[in-house]
Order: sequence, then C-alpha cells, then structure tokens
Amino acid sequence: MSFDPLYAFVFAGLFSPGPNVILLTASGARFGFKRTLPHVLGVAAGVGITSALTGFGVGALLLAQPALTFTLKCLAAAWILWMSWKLFRSTRGPQAQGRDRPFTFIEAVLFQWVNPKIWVIAMAASSGYSIGLPPVHEALRLGSAFSGINLFVCLFWTFAGSLLAVLMTRPAWWRGFMTVMALALAGSAVMVFL
Repeated sequence: MSFDPLYAFVFAGLFSPGPNVILLTASGARFGFKRTLPHVLGVAAGVGITSALTGFGVGALLLAQPALTFTLKCLAAAWILWMSWKLFRSTRGPQAQGRDRPFTFIEAVLFQWVNPKIWVIAMAASSGYSIGLPPVHEALRLGSAFSGINLFVCLFWTFAGSLLAVLMTRPAWWRGFMTVMALALAGSAVMVFL
C-alpha cells in the first residue's frame, strides 16, 4: 500500500497561515476551545464541500469566467477586511461580552465559498493530484481528504489560540495579539488579488 501524495499537499496547504488559521487561533483565544468547536466543524465541512466541487470541475469553470472570478475575489476581500476590522476592535480581552460570539457552523461553512486560499489549494490538488477517477469518486476523494486533514489542523490552531489566552495576562499583550491577528487577516485580503 502506497502513500497518496495528495495528503501531504493538503496538509501543507491547510496548516500554513491563512484566513481560517488566523480566525480560529483568534477565536480560540477570545472564546475558548469549546465555544469555537462549531466554527472548527464548519470550516472542516465547508473545506470538504469546496474541494469536492473542484473534483466536479467548478474550479475550472471559475477559471474560465474571469468576470465571475473577479467578482468572487472582490466579495472575498470585502468579507475578509470586515472580519479583520471586527478582530481589530475586539481588544477587550478573552472574556468577550455582549454581541461578540464565535462563528456558527453555518457561517464557517459559508465562509469557505469566498475563502480564496481554499479554492486555490483545492484547484491545485484537483489538477495536480488527480488519479483519473470518475468525477464523483474524485470529488469524494478530494472532499474527504480536505475535511479529514483540515479537522485536525483546525483543532490544533484553535487549541493553540486557547493556550495563548492563558499566557496573555496583561491588556496590552491582548491588544497586541489581536492587532497582529487583524493585520494578518487584512493582509490575506490583499493576497486574494495576487
């Protein structure tokens, strides 16, 4: 039995910092591990759905329609910048109050539709690591690989964020952390157009 190189590619692509990693780390720090679990599960499900769609050729359709691709990039950048602004404003500390809350499962799933990093990794995996299966089987292969691997990646970053909250005992440290997370997220909005 041989190792499928798709798994190593997916792990490297999903583990590296991007919008999901930044948001989950910040959510783990702000709301704790347990309250962030719906966000984690939504990301894993949404990434699986998005990558499965590339197995059916949706990624190729997007590449063939430049106007649609540009519209999706603008929507993605706007949503990412909005989330960055919300992170920047959340300098009250890990015990968030009021209307502040982590992403819901559905919000996390829907975010993957405009998450440019996921589309890029899924399209690269679909074109570079296809093994010639029928589209339905290829979609299942991609979706299960992305969901399964990403679940563990998301759990890792959420747990890391919850540990950081324990270390940040001073308000200035908390503000600095949230500012760095917000700026990193805003930077990923710019990357949409590269």
